[in-house]
Amino acid sequence: MMQQISSSPKRIRQTNILGALQALHEHRSMSRADLARLMGLNRSSSGKIIGDMIARGLVREVRATATAEPRAQAGRPGILLELIPEALWVLGVEIGVEHITTVQVDFTGALRHCRTEPFEGDRVGPADAVRQSIAQLLEDFDPALMERCAGVGISVPAQLTTEGDSRKVRSAALLKWENVDLRELALSSLPECFPKTIPVAVENDANAFAIGTSYSTPDAASGVTLFLLLEAGIGGGLLVEGELLRGGHGLAGEIGHLHMPDSVLNLEQTIGRAAVLRRFREVSGLAEADLATLEQEVRDRVPRAVEIAEDWARGLAWAIVQASRLIDPNQVVLGGSLALLYPLIAARVLAHIRDLQGEDFPVPAIHLNDKAMAGSAFGAACMMHKAIFTNAEERPAILLDS
Repeated sequence: MMQQISSSPKRIRQTNILGALQALHEHRSMSRADLARLMGLNRSSSGKIIGDMIARGLVREVRATATAEPRAQAGRPGILLELIPEALWVLGVEIGVEHITTVQVDFTGALRHCRTEPFEGDRVGPADAVRQSIAQLLEDFDPALMERCAGVGISVPAQLTTEGDSRKVRSAALLKWENVDLRELALSSLPECFPKTIPVAVENDANAFAIGTSYSTPDAASGVTLFLLLEAGIGGGLLVEGELLRGGHGLAGEIGHLHMPDSVLNLEQTIGRAAVLRRFREVSGLAEADLATLEQEVRDRVPRAVEIAEDWARGLAWAIVQASRLIDPNQVVLGGSLALLYPLIAARVLAHIRDLQGEDFPVPAIHLNDKAMAGSAFGAACMMHKAIFTNAEERPAILLDS
């Protein structure tokens, strides 16, 4: 018992600082009195914690507006506390089959920068893929901020296994990878100017998408939400009351491998990006046609594109119905490059769902994530942002220094 309390003054101070920072993240801004009340601290103790946070460059005082603090009395505006966005940064990477996306997320959890570059994932080994990802990530990141980087999250379309404190790639069929420790590859690729103890974590792309969406959209964290990441593959993730449901082998929600009715093909082989573009190029004769061209033709009601979109809508509807029969989601959130087709044919998807499951079965609400292209990389960054407040072993030095 003595070992647990031997460093209690320092530990308590750090815990209080982290609690205060988390409260400011959740509430965006608070008065000193409200923060002290929420944390159950007296004025003197809370004053020391607030002074410490301000001295570390984590928190600043701002004048309250009538909107920000409706309880403020008439006369001089009150003073509120808020996180300094540039105080800490987390970085996110999505290594996809056809692209690499990198993002920067500030201390408030806001997406500040996103970049997507083409990538031939099935022709590049994991070590080179990681090096290319890190190079792209750092090309857009101010070197002066590297000491304030609190973590790097990596998402990948793969089945992962947990070994010790990290998650490793067991199999990434679309990338042709097996048994890869992406975390170690990333750590060896980061330059020396990064903090030596910087945390790096790896997550399945659909799970990362789910984490990011729920992190930025509170409504997505309630009830049961199915997240579908529509890219080369069809990845799925599940949140139940805000908690990620991995399943017995980390594959919960992965509906992309469901076989289509009366077919030897599975869902992602039917409505995945490669299948959709291959068919569009065949019927259009445009060998280099991309997804943007297909989307434009759907908007223009070109018959060949409309037919492909209709089949895609039917396949997506079938998948949602199968998932609904098993998990009964309140809502389905779509992300990834193919998700941008959904607004163009949403009515057809809903019509097919109603035809397939009947009037007596509820239809889940379907939403397009507003960060459809950045979703997985953003979620990987959010995973590291959350760790700032919750992972005692991987907090950045700026929070741990006495």
